[in-house]
Amino acid sequence: MTLKSKKDVDFNSTKDPYAQREAEKYENPIPSRELILQLIEHAGKPLRREEIAEAFALESEDQLEALRRRLRAMERDGQLLFNRGSKYCLVNNEDLIAGRIIGHADGFGFIKPDDGSDDLFLSPREMNPLLHNDRALVRIAGIDKKGRREGAVVEILQRNTHEVVGRLYKEDGFTYVVPDNKNIAQTILIQKGGAGKAKQGQIVVAEILEQPTKLRQPIGRIIEVMGEHMAPGMEIEMAIRSHELPHQWPDELLEEIKPLKKDVPESAKENRVDLRNIPLVTIDGEDARDFDDAVYCQKTPKGWKLLVAIADVSHYVQINSELDKEAQKRSTSVYFPEQVIPMLPEILSNGLCSLNPQVDRLCMVCELYIDQQGQVTRSRFFDAVMSSHARLTYNEVAKMLVDGDIARDGVYAASQPGAGEAQALAEKYKILMPHLQELYALYKVMRVSREQRGAMDFDTQETRIVFGAERKIEKIVPVVRNDAHKLIEEFMITANMAAARFLNGKKMPKLLRIHDGPSSDKLLNLKTFLGELGLSLDGGVKPTPLDYMHLIESIKDRPDAHLIQTVLLRSMSQAVYSPELKGHFGLALDAYAHFTSPIRRYPDLLVHRAIRHCLQGKPVESFFYGVPDMVVLGEQCSANERRADEATRDVVSWLKCEYMMDKVGEEFPGIISAVTSFGFFVELADIYVEGLVHISNLAQDYFHFDATSHQLRGERTGINYRLGDSVKVMIARVDLDEKKIDFELAQKQAAMDTKPKKRRRKK
Repeated sequence: MTLKSKKDVDFNSTKDPYAQREAEKYENPIPSRELILQLIEHAGKPLRREEIAEAFALESEDQLEALRRRLRAMERDGQLLFNRGSKYCLVNNEDLIAGRIIGHADGFGFIKPDDGSDDLFLSPREMNPLLHNDRALVRIAGIDKKGRREGAVVEILQRNTHEVVGRLYKEDGFTYVVPDNKNIAQTILIQKGGAGKAKQGQIVVAEILEQPTKLRQPIGRIIEVMGEHMAPGMEIEMAIRSHELPHQWPDELLEEIKPLKKDVPESAKENRVDLRNIPLVTIDGEDARDFDDAVYCQKTPKGWKLLVAIADVSHYVQINSELDKEAQKRSTSVYFPEQVIPMLPEILSNGLCSLNPQVDRLCMVCELYIDQQGQVTRSRFFDAVMSSHARLTYNEVAKMLVDGDIARDGVYAASQPGAGEAQALAEKYKILMPHLQELYALYKVMRVSREQRGAMDFDTQETRIVFGAERKIEKIVPVVRNDAHKLIEEFMITANMAAARFLNGKKMPKLLRIHDGPSSDKLLNLKTFLGELGLSLDGGVKPTPLDYMHLIESIKDRPDAHLIQTVLLRSMSQAVYSPELKGHFGLALDAYAHFTSPIRRYPDLLVHRAIRHCLQGKPVESFFYGVPDMVVLGEQCSANERRADEATRDVVSWLKCEYMMDKVGEEFPGIISAVTSFGFFVELADIYVEGLVHISNLAQDYFHFDATSHQLRGERTGINYRLGDSVKVMIARVDLDEKKIDFELAQKQAAMDTKPKKRRRKK
């Protein structure tokens, strides 16, 4: 199907409510996915492609080819199943489940269902023909020994691993690659003559020529030799290749953006609200390079008017353009330590779409009226042109608002060329100060409203890696969230909430950010754990976010508060993108969308397009995307978000291993951060590096793993190792290839722990 500008509908549009949308999208429009599903359901039986074409009177070559592609896409997305009789049938979600494969280093895996239900376990046998990140259709085969649903693969819907990075080995006449990505358990067998000039032990990129089957491992050939060892920066290159992150701009895209200039053309500013005299400001981290949001607040008789201005990315990234195709493929910017793979090219991400100070920029604005109690009374969206009056940082704003210091950060001011310029800067921030104070006053009111609503606010610790010479880690430091961070976060959440409410009211196909509450199994385990500590979670079988927050408030002064909070966090499900109106449990909202970061997140761009479609007064049916499109895009964006997280985690893990290489044999205090059947993980205090104390290195005893109470219990000695316990460990081994650090309990503590506890005599 080819994109078209405008053409009449060739098929019977009276039956298809989305006929206009299809006609606007394609040169040769055919029935929508919705109508095809309706046809097969009405028929009550599987249909051949020819029967579907006949039912819709599709006869031309172009129409038949378009139908073939659409049916294939619906099959790939798990909407239809192509059976052995060469017929298309509906996927019954009660029997068949479509989802993404999550591999494990030990050979087994899981399928993460598209519908957001609990993962299904896949045995090593079922995983044989699959690779991590593939999409498959499975049926529920039963319940395994741990009470988990177990799946059996019915069909592989999509292959998503085409290249693998790893080390090359030559043994016993065989050449193979051991993947760096530990989610891929299979080694890649290199075909005869396919190794080229690659040598034993080198880091290589293997192209998969034949995907694995039930009886055979994947077969490939070497297409690149990356090097003998891990040079500075290679950890990022390996993560990019291992996770197949798109990182090069296609020639077609580069050609498309050639006409773009650094300044916004005057013609683009027409028919927009002019906000250039409004003192909107950006507030971000010191190292931020793209600025996609700016804020302004004004006191009103009944409360405040808040403007949240967001970069108008949708003006530049047109639907189905080369920019759009690449942005959809990437779905998100990927943030490595001191390096970014952006979703959009630099001329947009750091230029035209970045709300840089003192330059005109196009934006989409969410205008919110908020009362004295912090409740949004009304909101609207509109297109505007703005000029940011200042680029502020979180630390500067906190210094100005919390500490009452109107001067900029001392280090920054000291770096200025002369006292006169520094004085001018101080005067400038005096002018901004009243507006910032209104922002802060509004935040404090909204913060109370947030707490009353029950939105969760876990006290988690984020860290930042500081590099020295030759990209060697100098230190790992905690990131402190001050009131300026929280202020911007609160305003962005409010704008996102307004975007979801606006699109729901217009009944638009949209992509929401959904976050389910805890599953029944996780809730049962959580309540059992809390019961052992003499605590309880209110709310019965359906606790609310407010019930969680009441519990967090009640334990904040306990010494084991960190432990309890960790377990509460782990009872939560993962947030995903979906068109379903399921709400956001963590934020205690009925509907939530991502609107505020279209430079770095594709779902935000989709939300902008939907809002603009409404602002232009166009009918819902003519929107480029339907609900089935949003289902597919939601799964793709969620998967690519996880892919980015996994790649970033790989890089950080490797860097931390390198950082600890020269510390083998040294002892450090730490906290048990996770407990498993094979040992427990410890996070080192003030260093924020995690490693494993294997069960074989514990005291001479039999230890039993208690998943509910998150601890290992010693059978003979009575020693327990529990999540949150303080321990002292020695660095025993660092494995860069595996990105793993092994700890052993420090000798003094090990000796103390192995001493049997005194038993009280029975009277």
